[in-house]
Amino acid sequence: MSWPRLVADLDRIGKNSETVSKYCSRSGVSITGVAKGLCADPRVVRTMIESGCEMLGDSRMQNLVSLRLSGIRKPLVLLRIPMISEISEVVRYSDMTMISSVETLFHLEKECRHIKKEYEILVMVDLGDLREGLTQERIEPFARQLSKCRWVKAKGLAVNFACFGGVLPDREKMGDLLSAGKIIESILSYPLEIYSGGATSSLALLEENIMPSGINNLRIGEGILLGTDISRNRSIPYLNKDTMYLEAEIVETAVKRSVPFGTIGADAFGNVPSFANRGMRKRAIAAVGRQDLRIEGITPLDNGVDILGASCDHLVLDVEESRVPVKTGSLLKFSVNYPAMLALATSPYISFEVIK
Repeated sequence: MSWPRLVADLDRIGKNSETVSKYCSRSGVSITGVAKGLCADPRVVRTMIESGCEMLGDSRMQNLVSLRLSGIRKPLVLLRIPMISEISEVVRYSDMTMISSVETLFHLEKECRHIKKEYEILVMVDLGDLREGLTQERIEPFARQLSKCRWVKAKGLAVNFACFGGVLPDREKMGDLLSAGKIIESILSYPLEIYSGGATSSLALLEENIMPSGINNLRIGEGILLGTDISRNRSIPYLNKDTMYLEAEIVETAVKRSVPFGTIGADAFGNVPSFANRGMRKRAIAAVGRQDLRIEGITPLDNGVDILGASCDHLVLDVEESRVPVKTGSLLKFSVNYPAMLALATSPYISFEVIK
């Protein structure tokens, strides 16, 4: 074993995936499992598939290529608007992509015509979060251009919430998504099979029984992987929360003052830190830092351990009141939220392991 390491419990993730899939299926909603939070690790993806996810989504083509080459046969969806430079890989290795610009549509049609392959898209609609997506006035012009395509067809419609602008989904906005679909269907003269009403943040509408009929897909990552909904600052009550943890090794302990002394400037990240004066305290340094994760997203699992801050490579802890002995070589565990998990899984300096 090597540390630091991010450890995920596949059984608990699988149970979350199964619970979400069954919960949503009662309302006629299928699940696209989103594994990008753990870089689409094939073990995690297979767990999602075995537990009810009907499609798999990721925002990086590299991950989708790896999944396809590893033998995954479930439909793969590119969740980020594709770069023009990767269109050939998109058409070859994925089954669908999200797009919302005529320029991207033209390049997709050109590539598909070149290799004589039909390809499906999810048309993104912007309902207020102001990231990607067609605004109201662009829906009809886009649909008219799409109607001229021979090789590219619309599989459905999708919307994003709470990722950029913090806008939360509600019944009215889901109604707007359905209305946009009717406009597109009337121009294309064929029905859209998928109405994808967002991600984990949209589960609340099912829980409150206010999801409009017709919304038949959600793209779930955080809920399955962590059992949380960070956009609403809540733990999802029917899902497991203890699905993974960060484990880091202590490289030094010492009793030191609780307030730095000398002329104070900015730290390595341009912030001027401040500390409460608590006298002399036992400190510990863990071998992980801001280069690896967002430290605001981790919480010590041992009582009496507090995070004081971090530099690029060092996590500084107060262990004066720790209920377990902390010394050089000790291993401490931390829970992680979605941003912390995402960074840890991406860092080449963090090992990723699974348990069952």
